Amino acid sequence: MRFKDISGKEIVNINEGMRLGVIGQTDLEIDEKTGQIEAFIIPTYKWFGLKKEGDLTKIRWKAVKKIGEDMIMVEMDKF
Repeated sequence: MRFKDISGKEIVNINEGMRLGVIGQTDLEIDEKTGQIEAFIIPTYKWFGLKKEGDLTKIRWKAVKKIGEDMIMVEMDKF
């Protein structure tokens, strides 16, 4: 799967039913040796998405349960 295939998809926590962010507005943590994605790093926005706050949400790749047509479903405990 290529990055362009997942770009634009929403990330949804299936435990909370909460939208966490959109791929493309996130950073990726990549293993330098293998080139595999280790985690998505989602910034927290305020002011209607115009200004980033200091908090970040890190979603480990192993938390990804399903990549669908429009969204990526992850399983995380409440944070």
